[in-house]
Amino acid sequence: MASLGNYTADRGHSTILRREKCDAYLLIHLETVLGEGFRTFLYFLGLAYCFIGLSAITARFFRSMESVVKHSRTVETIDPLTNTKIVKNEKVWNYTIADITLLAFGTSFPQISLATIDAIQNVGNLYAGGLGPGTLVGSAAFDLFPIHAVCVVVPKAGELKKISDIGVWLVELFWSFWAYIWLYIILEVWTPNVVTLWESLLTVLQFGLLLIHAYAQDKRWPYLSLPIERDERPVEWVPVEVVKYSPLNKVHDRHSEASQVGEEENSGIVDIFSIHSGEGTGHFYQNLADGDITESSTSNSGNIIPEESDIVSIWKHQFVDALMEVTGSSLGNNLRQKCKLESAESQKLNNIYLRVARIFWQSLLLPWKFLFAFVPPYQIAHGWIAFICSLMFISGIAYIVTKLTDLISCVTGINPYVIAFTALASGTSWPDLVASKIAAERQLTADSAIANITCSNSVNIYIGIGVPWLIDTLYNYIAYREPLRIDNAEGLSFSLLVFFSTSVACIGVLVFRRLTIGAELGGPRVWAWVTCIFFMLLWLIFVVLSSLRVSGII
Repeated sequence: MASLGNYTADRGHSTILRREKCDAYLLIHLETVLGEGFRTFLYFLGLAYCFIGLSAITARFFRSMESVVKHSRTVETIDPLTNTKIVKNEKVWNYTIADITLLAFGTSFPQISLATIDAIQNVGNLYAGGLGPGTLVGSAAFDLFPIHAVCVVVPKAGELKKISDIGVWLVELFWSFWAYIWLYIILEVWTPNVVTLWESLLTVLQFGLLLIHAYAQDKRWPYLSLPIERDERPVEWVPVEVVKYSPLNKVHDRHSEASQVGEEENSGIVDIFSIHSGEGTGHFYQNLADGDITESSTSNSGNIIPEESDIVSIWKHQFVDALMEVTGSSLGNNLRQKCKLESAESQKLNNIYLRVARIFWQSLLLPWKFLFAFVPPYQIAHGWIAFICSLMFISGIAYIVTKLTDLISCVTGINPYVIAFTALASGTSWPDLVASKIAAERQLTADSAIANITCSNSVNIYIGIGVPWLIDTLYNYIAYREPLRIDNAEGLSFSLLVFFSTSVACIGVLVFRRLTIGAELGGPRVWAWVTCIFFMLLWLIFVVLSSLRVSGII
């Protein structure tokens, strides 16, 4: 199937719409026989369904990352005064480094993997592939504006969540802005419209400088950190939660009630893996310990019964929970109707519309939930196996998203760079949105939710563009002694300028909220929604101006 780069082979972008016969297809050649309007509808429908899948797997990815970050190790030291041994537990991961590498790098993995695959397929071509700066600049705008807009309104009414370490955030913000300044310098100042081997190599190396500088700020190293004190931050990366479940081997009503409790506790997003507990006479479900299965089964915490703590048992419940969603939600509605005193009209509404809508939604989620049940439980190997498997699923879905957006551009004739700035950027950034939303919901501070946004933008440039450029420029240098050329660099440079202008307004609003209400996220519901609408307006300004520019209209 043709890629985004094939549609831009003419190097000319004079209009937003171009009407050409599209012979590309997704699954079977019979798709080309369908009407253009119906094909576009089907592809948009598939795009929306992929977004649902990305939301579900990103929630599981976030769970596995929590398990990785919570991992601690036992450290033994000798007190020099008393000569006694001191045993204490220390976190393996520094939270700042975890935000940049695990969270930001993980949620940006779709852009990185797809751009890298595109670069490998493009090896030998003097022009950069279609998944280059266009998509990643659009992704940066989506990260900064819509994701901030969502995170602002996620906390409960009146709840305030602020950044506890302003110094680290300023360092991350600096490197995020510098990434796009650096991109502008490459495209317009040093070597206009081309990328050299040394420029691509320097781009990749700057990600290491970001890690070093952020860690230095977190540890308050002299001469390398800003003299800004951090507020008190929680010991745990996420608050401890306790959720009890009814058994699967009892009547379905009790299971549906437990499922509803899990949904209310986790907003239907984050999966809770659980096993039987043998405490008391009745069976119930509870969360597994954060450590490995082998470690937890030998501890005295009492959370796990040895005969139930095998991998097969835990993995089995993931499939059972996925398959029980539809019936569980239906029976849960019946149970709630019996427990609430409502009018006959309200009960009829619940019976007919609400229950049908809920079953329909759970039916849509069922294939995704069953597919993602193949991801190993996050209690294994401190969550690393689940973390890697989640990234593989995210990349697979994101690849389908890019194919669908290619087809939408081909069938409708919409300029592919407009597609890159909008649908493709939002599709590949969907894990960023879900991860930041979950972080804003679950964590006590705004550090990770906002750090994921700023750091994802840095990762998109230093790794998402740097690595593909390094692959292509290295090959071109060895084979042709030629640099890599960038298509429509002038339009991308204009988009960078618009992004800088609108991002200053976005950061200014966050600073204003910090000075007035004391937090970047949450606060009075009215002001939270006003901020949300303003951020979305900034995104629309970026999309409209950038689309008109790359199309040659302005």
